[in-house]
Amino acid sequence: MALRKNETSSADKNITSREEEEEEEEVESKDEMSPCVPGQTDASTARALTREELHRLGADRSLVSDFKQMKLEKEAQKNWDLFYKRNTTNFFKDRHWTTREFKELKACREFESQRLVLLEAGCGVGNCIFPLLEDDLDIFVYACDFSPRAVDFVKENPLYCPERCCAFQCDLTKDDLRENVPEGSVDVVTLIFVLSAVHPDKMKLALQNISRVLKPGGIVLFRDYGLYDHAMLRFKAGSKLGENFYVRQDGTRSYFFSKELLAEMFHETGFRSVANDYVLRETVNKKEGLCVPRVFLQSKFTKPAQTQSS
Repeated sequence: MALRKNETSSADKNITSREEEEEEEEVESKDEMSPCVPGQTDASTARALTREELHRLGADRSLVSDFKQMKLEKEAQKNWDLFYKRNTTNFFKDRHWTTREFKELKACREFESQRLVLLEAGCGVGNCIFPLLEDDLDIFVYACDFSPRAVDFVKENPLYCPERCCAFQCDLTKDDLRENVPEGSVDVVTLIFVLSAVHPDKMKLALQNISRVLKPGGIVLFRDYGLYDHAMLRFKAGSKLGENFYVRQDGTRSYFFSKELLAEMFHETGFRSVANDYVLRETVNKKEGLCVPRVFLQSKFTKPAQTQSS
């Protein structure tokens, strides 16, 4: 499923691998991660850390060198492309949970047969869009990803149909979405485990880009890593890029959001907050026999109806 441990080079042995991180199997991973306590808890405040966790985070103050950080930024697309080359379509599970977690995918229509236009920003290999296309015949999906290889996998999927889906490569921080998506045409944007992979200095550029294609009154559905998630606490020394920002062994990066910072970014780019809470879950890593705390941030933001696209 992930990189084999013996693929870790000696230079990178202190950097967390995706295998250790157990990324994204947060809602339905019944094979390797299962709930210690059934269900999940929504919380308005961040998870309280243990004394040991506080000590561990406090001791990790050294940052990756500026030179390496610049190299990681320059090679970000290449690193994601290599990730999909290694794992093809086998790493992430299909997200059949999106309509359950985000009722707006069903409820935001004015009438039942209305065609919903959705943009999945950061579609990967289609683990979210294809379950949606199968489940809802009255939906058209624009799907973009940073990785050209990921987009190729989407287009090669037997369920891909140009009449119902348009997939294209895009760097959300610099490529104008309006080159592929009509301005102000999208009802719903999904940002699911995507913004965390963007450098914090460029996150607002991505949000501004998304706003241009979203209809006034349209909604952004967000789910991503929350502050003090287990994956954040497992990074070893030598992987910290900045506050709450880390690099994995494969060169891809991950940011862990506080609800306050996320709300501030969305508000500064013209959105209004509808919901913004932590999702706390206790899951068992069967491989290690440990019960670990997972923290995600699940949020909804709207583009005010009076705001015109820029």
